Parts: sequence; structure tokens; C-alpha cells
Amino acid sequence: MTLVNLYSDTQTRPTAAMREAMAAAEVGDEQSFADPTVNTLCERVAELLGFEAAVFLPSGTMCNAIAFRLHVGPAGDEAYLHRRSHPIVAEAGGPAALSGAVLCPLDGERGMFTADALRAVLRPAGDRYLPRSRLVSVEQTTNLAGGHVWPREQLNEVVAVARDAGLRLHMDGARLMNAVVASGMSAASWADGFDTAWVDFSKGLGAPVGACLAGSRALVDEAWRYKQMWGGAMRQAGIVAAGALHALDHHVDRLADDHALAAELARGLAVVPGVTLDPAAVTTNIVVFEVADAPALVAALAERDVKMGALGPRTVRAVTHLDVDADGVARAIEAVGSALAPAPAR
Repeated sequence: MTLVNLYSDTQTRPTAAMREAMAAAEVGDEQSFADPTVNTLCERVAELLGFEAAVFLPSGTMCNAIAFRLHVGPAGDEAYLHRRSHPIVAEAGGPAALSGAVLCPLDGERGMFTADALRAVLRPAGDRYLPRSRLVSVEQTTNLAGGHVWPREQLNEVVAVARDAGLRLHMDGARLMNAVVASGMSAASWADGFDTAWVDFSKGLGAPVGACLAGSRALVDEAWRYKQMWGGAMRQAGIVAAGALHALDHHVDRLADDHALAAELARGLAVVPGVTLDPAAVTTNIVVFEVADAPALVAALAERDVKMGALGPRTVRAVTHLDVDADGVARAIEAVGSALAPAPAR
């Protein structure tokens, strides 16, 4: 039986059409700016996000790592971000190890903090005993909290507090295009007011690798130094950049299909005894729900050829993407119901 892989949208595989585009890509030395496909991708992303320039990187994690180094330094400056955001939970302590950043985790519903929460933790200027307030990082959409899109007004208020305090702003756009499709607002409008932002191609957009970090020309030129320093510079990278360009051309609008399937999955799971889930809270492609024993459920689902991820003792995450269809969602709902059904009495 075919595996229904809802573990993450990072599990997507390139389509046949994407593979053809990659095979036919015009390539050159990316480090010398001689790869036309990479150059086209960077120009496209800079325009998409409303910045002067962009740099193609192997991963979104590297986008975050370089962005933090651009904004925080040389050591001991403080960055503010949600407690469950990717740089805190999934980057191996990179902001501290690579940039000397002090990370101040903020709480907030659905993976989003408020302007008041940010204002309350900012350090007074000029106190040599304290770390310097330096950077605010925002995740769009909010990954582990359930794929939520920041309310525009709430984000504007956070940006205003950061700007008033003289802080830099970075947008982790791993699923920014999901926010674009769900909200009907452009990527550039979401990135407005930020110093750097990036978009990922290897999640819902379905490319096998890569992300682009965008910012001012000066910041991108400096980002290239860290790309080189940390071993991320590439050669004939147009092969993978072509997959990213194909994704931008063909896989953005179809994210709405993933959102619809996630909503269908949420409605089906919500009526399964033992599952706690509000389907109305699911707005993009991530479904987070509660059960009595998440690791046990995930193990039981694996035996039924359905893959999800346990985020904690009681929390499970399922993510729809272009390799999951309606039949797969139906199988997943059935498998959860079967796995949570009481054992028959003897």
C-alpha cells in the first residue's frame, strides 16, 4: 500500500514537469554570478518580496542563520522571536553558536506574539550590564503552532514597536507563499517593513532543495560572505534553481488545494473519539491536534502506512502537500480512527 506521508511538506518530490525543467536548465558558475538560471531566480524573488536583491541558498535554515548574523553582532545582542519558532527549536543552537545571539523567547497564541509582549521585554538603551535589543524575527506562517497567518494589524503593530526601538526585522518565510494564497495579499506586502525575508522552495512549492534570502543590495552582498564562509556557495546550481523557478510558475496557486485538503482532514479528525481539534482553526496546510498519547498514535499510524509527526507527548502534526490527495486524506482519517478505537473486549 502506498504511504500517505503527512509528516511534513518537506516530503514533497519533484514532479515530472519539474524534473524536465531541471534537466533542461542553462547553468554556469553560480559563485561567479555566471549561472543564468540562478540569476533569474534571485531577480524573481527580490521582485516578489519587494527587495533590491536576493541570494540563493541551500536551505531555509541557512537563510535564517545568515540573516541573524547580518543583524546581530558581533556577540551578545538579543533577538526576539516566538518560543516555538524554528530558530529556537530546530536549528541546533545556530543563532547562538554562529552569531552570538541571545534569544529571548516570547509567548503568544498560535505562534504569534503581540506588540505589547515585545515592548515589555525590550532592554533599556545604554545599560552596559544588559544585552542590546537588536532583532525581531517573525515566522510566517507559524509552523509548529498550526500554520497560522499573522493578522495584518497585529504584524503591523509588532513592526512599529521594533522600528520605534531601532531594531532590525527578519521574516522567516518558510511557508510565506501559503500565507499569500490564504490571505490574498502579496508576498511583498507581507515583507514590507522587514530588513530581510526569505521564501522556501522545498516545502509546499515542491522543489527538491533551496531557498532565497532577500534584502537590500548591501545586506545581500554581505550575505554572500557568510554563504562562502559557511560552505554554502555552489557551482552549476541552475539545475536546482530551475526547480524553484518551476515551482514559482506552477505550484503557488495550487497551494489552495493543500489548504482545502487540510481543512477536510481537520473536519474528519475532529469527529474521531479521542481527538481534540477545532477545524475552524486550520487555515493553511498544517493540522495540529491533541490525543492522549501522541508517540503511540504515530507508531500505530506507521503500521497502517500513514506517517504523521509527534510534536510532544499529546500533540500530533499532519501537513498536506502536493504528494497527498483526497484519497490519502480519507485513508489518514480512517487510520487515526482505527488506531484510537478501543480494543475489543475479550
